[in-house]
Amino acid sequence: MNERSQSPWRIPAFWLVVGLPLLSIVAGVGLVIVAVRSGGADVVSDPVQRVSQIQTTDLGADEAARKRGLSAVLRVEDGIVEVLPATGRFATGAPLQLVLEHPTRQSGDLRLELAPQGPGWRVETAVDAGHDWVVQLRDAEGRWRLHGRLPKQQHATRLSPLLGGEP
Repeated sequence: MNERSQSPWRIPAFWLVVGLPLLSIVAGVGLVIVAVRSGGADVVSDPVQRVSQIQTTDLGADEAARKRGLSAVLRVEDGIVEVLPATGRFATGAPLQLVLEHPTRQSGDLRLELAPQGPGWRVETAVDAGHDWVVQLRDAEGRWRLHGRLPKQQHATRLSPLLGGEP
C-alpha cells in the first residue's frame, strides 16, 4: 500500500473546521470598519438631539411657591400625617391638600386634606411605609405647590418648589 499523506489544504473538513471561523472573523471585522466609517444612518445632516420623551407641565404654582420662599417638613408617624412650615409665609388658618402618590399604582394614591393644628397642619391616617411616596403639597386654591419624596421606612422629608434659586 502506497499511502501518501495529503496536504491539509486539500482536506474539505479542514476548511470547515478552520476556514469558516476565520472567514466569519474577517467578515465581522470588515462590517465593523464599514459601520464606523459610514457615520450615522440619518438622512438629515443637521445636528439632532434625541430625547426619548418630551414632557411639559405648568410650573406656575411652583414659581409662586419659590417667590414666596415656601418650604415645609412632612412627618408621617404613628398614624399621624403632619406638615410643619420651614420657611416662607403660609396662611396658617386654611387647610392644605396633600397628595401621596404611589410609585407604581395610581389606585394606591392618597389624597388628604390637612386641617390647621398648632404650628402646622395634620390629619390622622395610616400611611404604608413599605414603599416610597411622591409627595405634593398645595393650598386649597392651588396657587402654590411644594414637592418631595418620602423614601421607604423614612418618617420625614423636606418639601420645596420644583424650581430652585432665589426668589
